Amino acid sequence: MKNLLVRFVRNESGATAIEYSLIAGLIAVGIIAATSAVGTDISGLFGRISAKLKLAV
Repeated sequence: MKNLLVRFVRNESGATAIEYSLIAGLIAVGIIAATSAVGTDISGLFGRISAKLKLAV
């Protein structure tokens, strides 16, 4: 039983998988935030273009 406990404590493969999962999650959050910000800016740009085109006609 002692050997099993020692092997469990020394095993780091699960910790590595969790670390990679956390990194992937943080990257996904960053991509979502950047996409949201760019989408809002593009929406505003198209709104301004549309308003200028309506004034020109």
